Amino acid sequence: MLSRVAENIYWMARYVERAENTARLIGVNANLLLDLPRGLAPGWEPLMSMLGCDAQFRERAASATERAVLRFLIGDLDNPSSILSSLRSARENCRTIRDIVPREAWEQLNELYLYARERLRRGLTKRGRHAYLRGIITGSQTIEGMLAGTMNHDLGYRFLSIGRNLERADMSTRIIDVRTETLLPDLAVELRPFENIQWMSVLKSLTAYQMYRRNMQVRVRRPEVLRFLFLNPEFPRSVWHALDAVNDSLVAIEHENAGPLRAIRRLKRTLKKTDVGELEQAELHDFIDKLQMMLTDVHAALVRSYFMPPAVRQVA
Repeated sequence: MLSRVAENIYWMARYVERAENTARLIGVNANLLLDLPRGLAPGWEPLMSMLGCDAQFRERAASATERAVLRFLIGDLDNPSSILSSLRSARENCRTIRDIVPREAWEQLNELYLYARERLRRGLTKRGRHAYLRGIITGSQTIEGMLAGTMNHDLGYRFLSIGRNLERADMSTRIIDVRTETLLPDLAVELRPFENIQWMSVLKSLTAYQMYRRNMQVRVRRPEVLRFLFLNPEFPRSVWHALDAVNDSLVAIEHENAGPLRAIRRLKRTLKKTDVGELEQAELHDFIDKLQMMLTDVHAALVRSYFMPPAVRQVA
């Protein structure tokens, strides 16, 4: 397989996953603002930090109003992390490899991009937002299911799986970091129920609430939530499960996988030896920063092994 083709498959998967996670984040944040009393809700600004685009947003908007944030995260084509930008990039990557992916998947991705673009104005309204975001999430999951069910699980599919799961691990750590950072500290007894609501929002940001209750069989509490989202080997959106999937795909590729495998296994060892449930907030933030840097190392190792031309690869 050409390195260009592998890279396009990898980025197509990452961009589709990014669009889905961004849509889910916006929807959960909107519901959280309705659940919490005035003055306690975190507002819309934390979403900028989650997606790593707060500096870019501040250059374009005077304040983090609901309208400004939603326009930036949903439809701003100058923001590479917006839903519309992510789907446009996924579509462009898929267009160049249409002979690799099933035709139906290409058509579904194209339709999803057109849906996101043509219904953007309605999606920015409070009345139309929920249906619009639900359409993005459902469409993204349809593409994922279609690829899993109709694409040969060959070398190309391994790169698709790596891209999707690396993006998923990255987004999960971002969500946990900012969502826990904005949780209510040292609440009075009468406000404790709102703390529970916020921890539920952490789970719902990753569509993890029902699976948490089924797996952990305890009420929603900080240590258990963190252990579940970081370390559960069975929940598809846990950091551990995503890293496991990347590791398995790299093993299946075999060729030139030593560097990426070292990077991913180093990350897994770091995660396994840390009891995330016992970390204080400052320690948790530093730990997630470390994981983010290690995820960047995994991506860099993939680039060196697979996405550079052979001559450049030897020099690097």
